[in-house]
Amino acid sequence: MNPLTLVKRIQNINSKEASLGISDEASWHAKYKDSAYVFVGGIPYDLTEGDLLTVFAQYGEIVDVNLVRDKGTGKSKGFAFIAYEDQRSTNLAVDNLNGATVAGRIIRVDHVTNYKKKEEEDEEAERKKREERGVCRAFQRGECTRGAGCKFSHDEQRAANTGWGADDQKDR
Repeated sequence: MNPLTLVKRIQNINSKEASLGISDEASWHAKYKDSAYVFVGGIPYDLTEGDLLTVFAQYGEIVDVNLVRDKGTGKSKGFAFIAYEDQRSTNLAVDNLNGATVAGRIIRVDHVTNYKKKEEEDEEAERKKREERGVCRAFQRGECTRGAGCKFSHDEQRAANTGWGADDQKDR
């Protein structure tokens, strides 16, 4: 479904609840009472984590901002996950910022039911997996364009210590 259609649907639900005087317990927001995260889509690609903090902090204390970036280039993918200290702030952010225009683009803000923050241990485990797969031949030739997204190791010291040349390793 088109993201702007979702924005309009959420806005319609909110206006109906407001006109009917629906209580917090009966609101559609109650389904998300156990999650303090919101999804933000349609973010202009040049916005930073600091910019998102500035926009979203008006509705509560922010404890985590995950602006999703391309692993290879580091550029924003145009969406983020933001966690508030208090779950009630997510309701305010969804109600007030969904459909708002930020830097010329209409953003979508919605609740997230199950968001798992990628922990540093996960990154360490991923690094170990890359090392186990071996050193990237394209990296050794100076031709790897995948950067951090490469599934092989780019550890030059490890490549020098293995004694393997580029021809000795599997084709990568």
